[in-house]
Amino acid sequence: MLIMAINAGSSSLKWQIYQMPQEQQIAHGQIERLGSQNAVFTAQYGQGQTFEKQEAITTQELAVTLILTRLKSLGIIDRLEDIQGIGHRIVSGGELFKKSTTISPYTTQKIEHLGELAPLHNPTEAYYIQVFAKLLPQAKQVAVFDTSFYATMPAVNYLYPIDLKYYQRDHVRKYGAHGTSHRYIMKRTAQLLHKPVEQVNLITLHIGSGASITAIEQGQALDTSMGFTPLAGLMMGTRSGNLDPSILPYLMEKEGIFKIADLMKILNHKSGLLGVSGVSNDKRDLDEAAAAGNKRAQLAQDMFVNRIVKYVGSYLALLKEQPDALVFTAGIGENDPDLRWAVGQQLAHLGVHIDPVKNQVRGQEARISTPDSKIAVWVVPTNEELMIVRDTYELIDNKKTAL
Repeated sequence: MLIMAINAGSSSLKWQIYQMPQEQQIAHGQIERLGSQNAVFTAQYGQGQTFEKQEAITTQELAVTLILTRLKSLGIIDRLEDIQGIGHRIVSGGELFKKSTTISPYTTQKIEHLGELAPLHNPTEAYYIQVFAKLLPQAKQVAVFDTSFYATMPAVNYLYPIDLKYYQRDHVRKYGAHGTSHRYIMKRTAQLLHKPVEQVNLITLHIGSGASITAIEQGQALDTSMGFTPLAGLMMGTRSGNLDPSILPYLMEKEGIFKIADLMKILNHKSGLLGVSGVSNDKRDLDEAAAAGNKRAQLAQDMFVNRIVKYVGSYLALLKEQPDALVFTAGIGENDPDLRWAVGQQLAHLGVHIDPVKNQVRGQEARISTPDSKIAVWVVPTNEELMIVRDTYELIDNKKTAL
C-alpha cells in the first residue's frame, strides 16, 4: 500500500511516499518558494536519483498537480491510483481533535475554522485537503494534528492565569505545536534506550526556525513551550517567543501601529533571531556574522541559548523523576554542534556533560554525552512524515486506531 505524507507551509510543500506496512520510503521531495516565479521543485527517489527544477509555481493546486505528474514521469510510481492514503500534517486541532482522524467535509471545515489558532498554517492545510480530494479522489485522507500529542497535559499546565471564563467560553489555553515531531522523537528515543514508551521520561528539544521544548513523563506530554499559538515560548527564527503582554499596547502607541494584524506581523515575521541580529533568521548566517565581529549577531545567539536553557531548567524541576535523556532534533538541533555545546555548558552544574568529539555529529542518531553525565544527551533526527504515514496507514487499514 502506498501512503503519501503532506507537510504544507505557507510557502513550501514537503512530501514523502512510503510503501506500507514495510515503512519503505519510495521518494521524497519539496517545493520551496511556492507562490513565486522562481520556486524550486526537488525530488529524491530510486537509487540516489535526484530531480531539481526552478520554475514558476504560483498556486497550491499547480504544486500538487506537478508533484503527481512527476511521480509518473520520473517513474516513481506506475499509476496514481496506487496511492491509497494521504496523511496531512495539521498544526492545530484545538480541543476538538485529540487524535489523528480520517477526513470528511466536516473535518475539513473544522480544520479551516481552527485557523484562528494557527492562521499561518490551518487554512493552507485545509485547502490542500480539498485539492488532493479533487485530484486523487480514490485516496483516503487523514489529518494528523500537531496539537493532539498535548491532549494529556494537565490543566495546571495548559491553563492561563486569567478569568476561567475565557477558557470555558472561548477555549483560550495552551495547545502547543510540533507535537508530531515530539511524538516521533519520544517513540524513537524509547527504542534507543530499550525502554517501553509508557515508562520513558524525556525533555525533547525541537530546535529549528520554529522551536519548541516538551517535557514528557511516562510517555505522555506533561508541558510544552509553545502556547495558544506557535508564537509563544522560545525565541525563534523570526518569532519573538514569550513577551510581557503590556509591550503590545505600548508599542502600538509609541510606533503608531493602528492594527493588531500589523503588530502580529512584527512578532511573527520580524522578531526572534532576525529582529535581534538585524542580519538573518538563519543561524548559519549569524554564525558567520558573529565570527566577523557583529555584536548584534552574537547577542541573538546568546539570547537563543539563554531561552533554551531556561525552559530545560524549568522542565527538569517540573518532572517528578530525572529524565532519561535530553534529545535535540530538527534543523538546528540535529546539525549545530555549537548550539548543543553552548546549552550543555550552561547545564554543566546540573551534571549534564557533552562529549566534544561525539557532539560533532550532524543529522545522525547519536548519544553525545559523556559516560559520567547524570543525564544522557542524544541527537535524534525527527521524521514527522513517517509519523504521519504510520497514523494514516493505521486508520485506513481499519485495524487500529491512531494514537
